[in-house]
Amino acid sequence: MPSSDRAVIHVIGSGLAGLAAAVRLSDAGRTVVVHEAALQAGGRCRTYHDEATGLLIDNGTHILLSGNRAALDFAETIGSRDGLYRPDKAEFPFVDLESGERWAVSLNDSRFPRWLFDKTRRVPQTSLVDYLPLARLALASGDRPIGDVVDCSGPLYRRFLEPLMLAALNTAPQEGSSKLAAALIRETIALGGAYCRPLLARDGIGKVFVDPAIDYLRGRGVAINFGDELTALVRAGARIAALKLSGGEVALGAADAVILAVPAHAAARLVPGLRAPTEFRGILNVHFAVAARDALPPMLGVLNGVSEWIFAHPERVSVTISNADRYFDTPRAELAGTLWREVSQIAGLPDAMPRWQVVRERRATFAATPAQNRLRPPSQTAFENLLLAGDWTATGLPATLEGAVRSGFRAAELITQAMRPAA
Repeated sequence: MPSSDRAVIHVIGSGLAGLAAAVRLSDAGRTVVVHEAALQAGGRCRTYHDEATGLLIDNGTHILLSGNRAALDFAETIGSRDGLYRPDKAEFPFVDLESGERWAVSLNDSRFPRWLFDKTRRVPQTSLVDYLPLARLALASGDRPIGDVVDCSGPLYRRFLEPLMLAALNTAPQEGSSKLAAALIRETIALGGAYCRPLLARDGIGKVFVDPAIDYLRGRGVAINFGDELTALVRAGARIAALKLSGGEVALGAADAVILAVPAHAAARLVPGLRAPTEFRGILNVHFAVAARDALPPMLGVLNGVSEWIFAHPERVSVTISNADRYFDTPRAELAGTLWREVSQIAGLPDAMPRWQVVRERRATFAATPAQNRLRPPSQTAFENLLLAGDWTATGLPATLEGAVRSGFRAAELITQAMRPAA
């Protein structure tokens, strides 16, 4: 990539990956322009006012862990880290709707897993030796379905590993990538509870990662063009020579570069021959306009119900179902009613359903199987001035907030390394 202090970096897409790239480049003194097809930033990481509930809701429930260093560094840079609720300990409460049993997996902060020696902090009906498959999975070589590496049965799997991996991979865990599962375990559970505390956005995920990033970029003179869709990349040999945008064509200078931070299916359409995931999984969220922080923990895992995870926010309760394609044809009111009955049963709330909203994201993530994981491309492409960013690229992690931020940082760093230091 030719070097120039006057180079313009065009970031296509203002989801988390694109915003992370733009912030990192801006901090490096680069000239950045962000182009976003929608009329708002955030992509699958947005907070917006919902008329049905009268509340600010997220278009998807996103979880961070305290070991997600890139995402936390991003929030620190844009001044929004205080918007994340940080619990005093790494604890994951669960309820079994079938038996009524409740328990919590509670990890100690240090790397030595003292919690495994305390039956009150382990999964009920498990012994110390039952946790050996976690080590086997963390150390697994190659990439095989999780079901080929560990036994997908028994109380540890059903009551902890399955709900955890289902939420992280958004894919049936038996079919999920052991390589991605191993990376998660090594970066969180294996490092101790200090790296496993669940962090939730008190006022919505967009209030932590999107709105502050836009303000940060604008404060540094970065142009952000909404309603400016990229329709084609004009190629000239091994370079991208121009961008065809809905707002007009932009010619690229000899030192200009492009970071394509759009969903996998859009990138595959724009870049001929691009290897990218082709299978995707949906996520379903239902939001209820009710305050239940006194009746529910901030995050609760649910077994033997339709609900999988329940999140208690200050003014709403949100229910998340991963790998949710099977529910996308269920009538919205029927689905909301089913989930509210479960929430009210668990929390002891009135039977009358409050105002609600169903949010379906059909292509929320790529299918985190070994086959699809192998299709994830690196940041660099066949074009010397075109890089990729997104949670679907080869980050080594599943499609998470952390993976999205890392991909944006990586693309920005590759561009920065190829250029002379900015004046």
